[in-house]
Amino acid sequence: MKAIIFDMDGLMIDSERLYRQAQQDIAKEFNKIMTEDIRKKMMGRKPIESLRLFVKELDIPMDPAELLEKRNHVMREKLKNDLVPMPGLTHIIDKFHGKLKLAICTGAQEEFLDIVVDQLGIREKFAVLQNSDDIENGKPHPEIYLKTCQRLGFKPGECIVLEDSLNGAAAGKKAGCYVIAVPSEYTKDENFETADFIADNLFDAAKHIGSFN
Repeated sequence: MKAIIFDMDGLMIDSERLYRQAQQDIAKEFNKIMTEDIRKKMMGRKPIESLRLFVKELDIPMDPAELLEKRNHVMREKLKNDLVPMPGLTHIIDKFHGKLKLAICTGAQEEFLDIVVDQLGIREKFAVLQNSDDIENGKPHPEIYLKTCQRLGFKPGECIVLEDSLNGAAAGKKAGCYVIAVPSEYTKDENFETADFIADNLFDAAKHIGSFN
């Protein structure tokens, strides 16, 4: 293995909590209730794709693009003021930086990716920062992972993908990568049987990757 590709939301940072808060607040404005089933469908997808699902499932009379701007405004402030790294993030980055190439591959837009890496002070640790702005097909389609592998200069089979969502794990597998699922508190009950390994947390994922060499 030559590279580790990190998903961002829910894997590197506890952003799912922030998205849940933002989406619940928006749903309440329209007297709608955000369900867990809808959240699962939205996870890992491109922002506009997730909001199209949101609008359709909740039957909200608002254009998805306008709703995305509304959510972006809320999330921008939450990411700047309430950003919490997931346990083990610093450990796994420090353990493999300089040994394997590191990349971030996220369904989030460039603006949010930039906020996260700069808030955490980890930009220089990553060889590739891949956002969804120039991606046509969001996760679970493999496009974003195939592009990340190409930018790294490695074959998918030489890359390890770390994902917390089913959509993301499916995208990594379809691309041909070795997928380690690291379920969050929001995805721990999902069936990750297609993943190559299921880790308890990022510390456990680091230990498993260390066993390869």
